[in-house]
Amino acid sequence: MIKPKRFRLLLFALILMGGSGVGFLVYNHGRPLQIPTDERLFSGVDYARKVEFSPRPMIIHTIIIDTRKNGIHFLVTPPNDPGTQDPLRARTTSQFLQEFGVQIAVNGDGFSPWWSNSPIDYYPHIGDPVHPAGYTASRGIVYWTSPASGPTLYISSHNRMSFDEPSKPYNAISGKDMLVMGGHQIPNLDNSALQPRTAIGYSKGGRLFYLVVVDGRQPYYSDGITLNELASVMVSLGVKYGMNLDGGGSSTMVIQGKNSGPRIMNSPIDNLIPGRERPVADHLGIYATK
Repeated sequence: MIKPKRFRLLLFALILMGGSGVGFLVYNHGRPLQIPTDERLFSGVDYARKVEFSPRPMIIHTIIIDTRKNGIHFLVTPPNDPGTQDPLRARTTSQFLQEFGVQIAVNGDGFSPWWSNSPIDYYPHIGDPVHPAGYTASRGIVYWTSPASGPTLYISSHNRMSFDEPSKPYNAISGKDMLVMGGHQIPNLDNSALQPRTAIGYSKGGRLFYLVVVDGRQPYYSDGITLNELASVMVSLGVKYGMNLDGGGSSTMVIQGKNSGPRIMNSPIDNLIPGRERPVADHLGIYATK
């Protein structure tokens, strides 16, 4: 028979464990668990979730695509109103994936107008007019030509990739910073600012294409990553050329899940709300087959 004092201690321990478990579930509700995983998503498409605890909590989501597999094609968000001051209507990455029927999508370039003062005072809302920061093309239609302060990735209709502008651009998406050149990390990248990040790149010869999203601004879950660290991650994956896209609350990775609905692979953090997607201007989508 358990003595009253021991019973109370046992009961307290069970309550404490139960409370901790409930707290863990509540804190991680709607977010991928802090558990490493690998998964074949589609033919030639592999996903990995890497979990770091040193030097800080950090969750890295990676999709590697074999561009020579049948059915692999790329799409940059097409313009809604070409030739206007704001040719795009803001969408979340999940909405882009569903609207255009791609199987994989990440957020793209920075954009304007934009502000985020509070969960009720922000721009853009879904459907609001916006324009990308840098040079942008979709399926042969060049709809934004303002010179970007960062690099532009050009993807041909045959999945050939280059950061050098071709005579007839097919898909083009711009970014903020070059991270990797010739397989080497760009020197003197910032190594202090921790943020959610989105990056893309390709291997030597362009056969493999890489999507990387790192969660951030979520204490004890994932604090974020610096540009210098992000470049190091890209090099370790085998990236030959890679760039940083828009980050912060924009960083989102989505795939086509069950019943063709969106499956958010990371934990977006728009307006400091975990799991909330930000409506953005352009996106990079990939068609794939099972």
